[in-house]
Amino acid sequence: MIAARHCVTTALCTLLQNQPLSTGKVSFAWSVTVGTRINRVTSAALEPDGILAVQAENHHWAREVGRSSPLIISRLNRLLGTAVIRRIKVSSRAPRRRDNRQ
Repeated sequence: MIAARHCVTTALCTLLQNQPLSTGKVSFAWSVTVGTRINRVTSAALEPDGILAVQAENHHWAREVGRSSPLIISRLNRLLGTAVIRRIKVSSRAPRRRDNRQ
C-alpha cells in the first residue's frame, strides 16, 4: 500500500514538471512546499539566475526560512524540476528590533 501523501506528491510533480516555468507555478510550488502558515507570512519570486528571493514578514520568519532552506530547495526542485532553484535569498520586510537593555 502507498501512503496518500506520496500519491499526491507524485501527482503534483508530474503535473507541474510538464508546465512551463512561470510566476504562478513558482508561487504554487512555494505554497505547497512551505505550508499555509509560512506561505501567509512570506512571498517568493524566482530570479533569472536560479535564486529564489523570499521576503518574510519579520526577522523571525526570515530566520526560519533560512534554517529550512536546504529542505525547501530540495522539495521545490522536486516539484519544479531538477536544479531550478539553486539558492534561497531571504530578507525581512520589518527591520530587526534592537534590544535597548543595558
